[in-house]
Amino acid sequence: MKVTDILRVKGNTLFTVHPDHPLADAVKTMAEHDIGSLVVMEHGDLVGMLTFREVIAAIVANGGSVGTRYVRSVMDDAPLTCTLQTEIDEVRRMMLSRHARYMPVLDRRTLMGVISFYDVAKTVVDAQDFENRMLKAYIRDWPEEAGAPPPAAAAG
Repeated sequence: MKVTDILRVKGNTLFTVHPDHPLADAVKTMAEHDIGSLVVMEHGDLVGMLTFREVIAAIVANGGSVGTRYVRSVMDDAPLTCTLQTEIDEVRRMMLSRHARYMPVLDRRTLMGVISFYDVAKTVVDAQDFENRMLKAYIRDWPEEAGAPPPAAAAG
């Protein structure tokens, strides 16, 4: 299974912010849309990610408030990225190794979407559930062997 399969189901709604945007406005956007990240774009290019992790660190560093900082000053300017063709197992490994909860998906330099660790976990669980249902159906429909006695009737 590949990243393209996740985006096909999830859709590709994107929330972006410019790096020179006030952090307070970016946080408000995240809260209004109940999202944990914003892709930071400048001149049509991905230049960073702003997640709740960076926001919380900025608030702590500023004595409990967002203050007058800008997105550029707190964003992750080297975010982990993947392509539409990246295998889900590789995405899981990458996200776990970097403790990344959000990953922009690029097609060359074009932003195609963002996947979250939740999206990856849900895809894996859904695939396992499907496989389990198929295996149970296969076992239930297992052909009887020739000459084998029929299953015993339950005693009443």
